[in-house]
Amino acid sequence: MKLTLGFSPCPNDTFIFDAMVNGKIDTKGLEFDYVMEDVETLNRWAMEGKLDVTKLSYNAFLHTIDKYALLHSGSALGKGVGPLLIARQPLDLADIAKYKIAIPGVQTTANLLLTLAFPHAKDKHEVLFSDIEQSVLDGTYDAGLIIHESRFTYAQKGLSKLIDLGDWWETTVRAAIPLGGIVVKRSLNNKLCATIDGVIKSSLAYSWKHYPGLSKFVKDNAQEMEEDVMRKHIELYVNNYTNDLGEEGRNAISKLFEHARKADLLQGREGFPIFY
Repeated sequence: MKLTLGFSPCPNDTFIFDAMVNGKIDTKGLEFDYVMEDVETLNRWAMEGKLDVTKLSYNAFLHTIDKYALLHSGSALGKGVGPLLIARQPLDLADIAKYKIAIPGVQTTANLLLTLAFPHAKDKHEVLFSDIEQSVLDGTYDAGLIIHESRFTYAQKGLSKLIDLGDWWETTVRAAIPLGGIVVKRSLNNKLCATIDGVIKSSLAYSWKHYPGLSKFVKDNAQEMEEDVMRKHIELYVNNYTNDLGEEGRNAISKLFEHARKADLLQGREGFPIFY
């Protein structure tokens, strides 16, 4: 059976999916027609229900739960992995409503956390995540919301951290940060969903077995990233929650939905189970 699959070219995603899309493991009769795109493109496609299986931001999942259900494997959750709000120099967050902020996408979990922490920050502009640092350095924006490998590069570029929104979430909610997950169309039956879950776990196990080696697939799609940065990226975002969310991970996701509901962000999409 052939399924369409979407994920990003970031090392954490290519590390997870490499073995299953490149014929390195038994995929249990499944064939994956995959596409790699930036996370906000995947989020928009999820709104359209374009792919059978896709990576998306948990913020986007809030708004597509009527179309998709969450798998137990493949997610990016953790502690100390949240988005950072950065600027050219320290700024007073009491004045955040005055700042022009570059964000990696309206439907990203990063933007959701910024919205929950600073509901008065309204002057937001979508910028490709890999371009945010430079756009702040150029003075196009007063501040930028950075994700992924930018966590490891902003300081050496002379940028200042205004707040770690991951720290804010962990302190306020006392739960791991749900960043991105792997979802499947609700039209797929539970047996098929369980098979996909198992294949993802096997694919991840294959990559860990060969780590710290990095496959050509991971390196070729890492946007000229240094290998040590690739490994930092993988070690930060691929963890025990990625293999299986477990009770703690499921609880964190439930809390995210709870806070989104309180902030009136679910837009009537309630009553659907989170998992398949």
